[in-house]
Amino acid sequence: MESSATIVIPCYNEALRFQVPKFKEFSCTKPAVRFLFVDDGSTDGTGQVLEGPHREDPPRFAICYLSENKGKAETVRQGVLCAFEASPVYVRHWDADLATPLDTLAAFCELLDARPDLEMVFGAWVRLLGRMIERGALRHYLGRVFATAASLTLGLSIYDTQCGAKLFRASPVIQALFQHPFVTRWLVDVELLAWLIQVRRGTPLPPAGEVIYEFPLPEWHDVAGSKVKAQDFAKGLFGLVRIYWQYLRPQAPTRAR
Repeated sequence: MESSATIVIPCYNEALRFQVPKFKEFSCTKPAVRFLFVDDGSTDGTGQVLEGPHREDPPRFAICYLSENKGKAETVRQGVLCAFEASPVYVRHWDADLATPLDTLAAFCELLDARPDLEMVFGAWVRLLGRMIERGALRHYLGRVFATAASLTLGLSIYDTQCGAKLFRASPVIQALFQHPFVTRWLVDVELLAWLIQVRRGTPLPPAGEVIYEFPLPEWHDVAGSKVKAQDFAKGLFGLVRIYWQYLRPQAPTRAR
C-alpha cells in the first residue's frame, strides 16, 4: 500500500502555466496522493483554472484561497497547516509549474519509508552526467552563490535550499515548525531549517543535518514565466541576514515549539 501524501501547490498568477492534464494524469495512477492548491490572491484567473479539477474530484484536488497576496512563505505555511488536517503520512510542497516532474514523488516517499530516522527530503538541482537538469546560465550561477551564502548562514552543509520540491514527514515535530508566520516572504525553506536548528539546540534530539536528506533530481526544466528575477538575488541575501538575526545569532530568543 502506498503511503498517503498531501502535496501543497502554492499558486500566484499561474493561469497560463498551470498544466491541468499532468496533474490529472498523475492523480489517476497515484490514488494515495491528494493535491491542495493554495491560491495566493491571484489576479489573472488562476482560481477559475483550479476550479476545473476541483469540481471533477473535490477530495483529490482541494483549493485554499488567500484573500490577498501573502508571498510564497505564508502561502506554503497556510497550505501545510491545512494539509495536516487530513492526517497524511507525508506532506510536500511543490512548484506549480512542474519544473520538477511529479513522478519523482515516488522516490521521495520510498526514501522516507525506508529511513525512519529522516524527517525531510529536499530535492536538489545538481548537474550530473546522465541527468536532465536544464537551467539558464545566469539563474544557475546566481543560484550557486545564494546556496553557498545560505549554507554559511545556517552553518549547515546543504547544497540547495531553493529547489521547489520538498517532502516532510507529517509529524507533530514538523507541524510545529509551521505554527508561526515566517519573517521573510520567499525564503521559506531556509527559514524552516534555521528554526529547526534553533529549537534543537541543547536538546537530545538529533541535529538538523542528521534528519534531512538531499535528493539529486533526475530531471528539472526551467519553465518560462518564472517570477524569480535577477534583482531578487539581493533581496534574498537581505533575507538571509534577517533569518540569521531572528534564529541563529548568539542568544537569539527561541520561538515557541
